[in-house]
Amino acid sequence: MRWLSTALLAVALGAPANAFPQTAADSAGIRTAALDYIEGWYAGDPTRMERALHPELVKRILVVDEERGLVFLDQMGKSQLVGGTRAGFGREVPESDRRTDVTILDVFGNAASVRIDAGGWIDYLHMVREGDRWSIVNVLWEMRAGG
Repeated sequence: MRWLSTALLAVALGAPANAFPQTAADSAGIRTAALDYIEGWYAGDPTRMERALHPELVKRILVVDEERGLVFLDQMGKSQLVGGTRAGFGREVPESDRRTDVTILDVFGNAASVRIDAGGWIDYLHMVREGDRWSIVNVLWEMRAGG
């Protein structure tokens, strides 16, 4: 009956019933993976980045090239993202522009959705739990205007 009380409280507060991590360990694991990803990027730390990512990660952004009239999804996999981290591309972002705001949007079973406000862009992460480890399988991101 405890789950029913939690669900009713969540509905009363206007939140979906499954919007809260199942356990404190889930919340901590999700947050750790998200911070390994964004802080690892800024620090140029490929170990942290690699730890955060599932081997089959795909990161995508919608690209609109108005001059050529093209609209397409640009994507990269884990090896490209770890390589860019190792090359230090994240260190090129001025410290004053860096943000690492992590918001857990939803958790259900072994799946989670997370939003990272990174300052110049927003990342939407889909994460998966395998055993007691959370990792990022999908990232859809969007640059801020002027970002």
